[in-house]
Amino acid sequence: MVRSALQQRTGEIGPGHPRAGVHLIPAASVVIASMTALLPIVATNGWGPNLGFLMLIGWRLLRADAWPAWWAAPLGLANDLLTDSPIGQSVALWSAVMLMLDLADRRTMWRDYWIEWLLAAALILLDQWFEWRIAAWSGARLPFAAMVPAIFVSVISFPLVGGIVGLLDRWRLGRWKPAR
Repeated sequence: MVRSALQQRTGEIGPGHPRAGVHLIPAASVVIASMTALLPIVATNGWGPNLGFLMLIGWRLLRADAWPAWWAAPLGLANDLLTDSPIGQSVALWSAVMLMLDLADRRTMWRDYWIEWLLAAALILLDQWFEWRIAAWSGARLPFAAMVPAIFVSVISFPLVGGIVGLLDRWRLGRWKPAR
């Protein structure tokens, strides 16, 4: 008989237990990332990434089961209110992105690191283009070339955000042990 069969079972999977409120951590991290827009950073042009959007697609690419697709609407509303965007901009875009990622999950058999980064880059480009079109409809005549720094910084910083999402996921499931 195997020794592990003789040990008492505790009913847990892995070395740790999931944290309390484990289902709210992905949504809370997206809202906290959206709150970085409230930091007192002064810039003449918008070069910074939309960290709430990056966190959303990071969670969605890592864990499709982290939340249902309808959570994109309230999270988008929170992002609109925190970033002073037109109400409904992130609601519509984030809901469409979640539906696109659901479709991509059904169409692809596997994805590796580079495919997910390319997919995230395409979604970031779509997000920035959508914001540029909304600004143009609102009367702000801005060349698309002014959006290039924000697109570049967002695409380059996505792996960092993905790493943070991975650490948060391991922590929330009780699989992360801090270094001693």
